Amino acid sequence: MLSTNTESAIAPRLAQAIANPLFPMLDSQLRTGRHISADELEVHSLLQEYYPELEAFYQRYQVELVRAPEGFYYLRPRSTSEISTSILSELEMLVGKVLCYLYLSPDRLVNEGVFSLIDLQEEVLTLANETALLRMVNQRAGGSDLDRRKLQDKLKSAIRRLRRLGMVSSVGTQDKFRISEAVFRFAADVRTDEDPRALQLRMIRDGEAVAGHQDEEDAMEENVEEHEAKADQAHEQDDQENTL
Repeated sequence: MLSTNTESAIAPRLAQAIANPLFPMLDSQLRTGRHISADELEVHSLLQEYYPELEAFYQRYQVELVRAPEGFYYLRPRSTSEISTSILSELEMLVGKVLCYLYLSPDRLVNEGVFSLIDLQEEVLTLANETALLRMVNQRAGGSDLDRRKLQDKLKSAIRRLRRLGMVSSVGTQDKFRISEAVFRFAADVRTDEDPRALQLRMIRDGEAVAGHQDEEDAMEENVEEHEAKADQAHEQDDQENTL
């Protein structure tokens, strides 16, 4: 007759964490690549209280539960992980960098942290080279009105994806959003003594924000679920009637 040592199978505090009614939702969010910031009070508190236990729990899946210096959490798959991953596009990376720049700007305090899609578009066009931006959308882009409309659509798609990752949250109408501290995921390579806003601006203008270096790509790996494609299709249909 087989015996089972339950004490060695699961630690009491880990059992408490998994038994928490919020854990299934938290686990699902983390596995889909979401970044959990202090704005999501309940699940963030759960991560804070049981971080050592949950860190060990996810290590069994060859996934690292990261607690960023700014206080947000996310899962980072390792090379040996069986969890599917994909890399953010150049434009999505650039939008993330610009959002981080806006988060550090005085305008965030003036606007109580709320920005609009128009604010983002203006900032992206101001900080980055328009020709390079258009070629991210279409290598043969010549700067036509159609090319610019396609760029706007891609910016909307980038914000939608970053919202799913917990970088921004909707505020009131669909074209306004609040930036989360999770955007500092895009500043992992600028945590130096230099002024972070100035350094972020230099990287955007010099093109380093979209250079596609391997270490930066690895840092921005995110978990992907099959429903992502279906969600994108649904959002594209919504955009025919609404502004983000």
